[in-house]
Amino acid sequence: MMIYVDNNPAYTVYSSSLNTNVAMGTGSHSVVVQAWDTSGAVLKAAPITVKVSGSGGGIPSNATTFWNVNQMTGWSSCDTCAGKNGDGPTAKISLTQFLGTPAMDGKSAQYYMAGTKAYSSGIWWKQLGANPNASNFVYDLYFYVKNPGAVQALEFDANQSLDGKKFIFGTECDVLGHHDWDVWDTLHHVWVQTGIACKPPVAYSWNHLTLEFQRVGGQAKFLSVTLNGNKSYINKAFWPESVNASELNVAFQMDGNGYNTPYSTWLDKVNFSVW
Repeated sequence: MMIYVDNNPAYTVYSSSLNTNVAMGTGSHSVVVQAWDTSGAVLKAAPITVKVSGSGGGIPSNATTFWNVNQMTGWSSCDTCAGKNGDGPTAKISLTQFLGTPAMDGKSAQYYMAGTKAYSSGIWWKQLGANPNASNFVYDLYFYVKNPGAVQALEFDANQSLDGKKFIFGTECDVLGHHDWDVWDTLHHVWVQTGIACKPPVAYSWNHLTLEFQRVGGQAKFLSVTLNGNKSYINKAFWPESVNASELNVAFQMDGNGYNTPYSTWLDKVNFSVW
């Protein structure tokens, strides 16, 4: 079954039923639901028009917000496990916290990666305690780089594990590859292009990023990405993988280019809201 919004695919589910939320911008939209049965027959509902009177979204007053996660101690990290199938090349990685410059509030965190082979990676994550009741997530932060040419990709993730399932909200700015935002299909272990452009960040400049996710219908759904005030709707959902864990965390990953050029990324005002 597939939902079309303004003649564009907005949501797909391989099931005999459909129950989901679809993010849309303010204004009028044409919505069509179409289904295919096992024989290949097409069933198409009559188009309906919906009017969105507000921007929607926002963080409700009952949300739990983890403020300034970049200032929290106890971050974990890995170099080789950031590669394909969790077996990438070794790299020198480090995290330095509470830096006065460059910084938004005088307490930024510097993530450094120097690869030993082409396309080396480093990943850092901060466990925030299990919260199985949370199904809405907003990952909001500022990032800063001095050498954008060294950046193959920057990845910003949130992970939730509960009831034997792991929901990975992996979101990647593929700077030198597809030049767009990619999202992670957990079950099939592949990146999926969104078609939303993500250009190399401007050197020596802070960039404000907001990612909105949702766990709905047993899937990890990517709602939207907002970079420096420009909001784009993703509306893609993927099935989780099996895992024996109970957790909630945020993560950040740096991918190096084909020349092993060392570089740093600074993060500041990293906030994570859940409800």
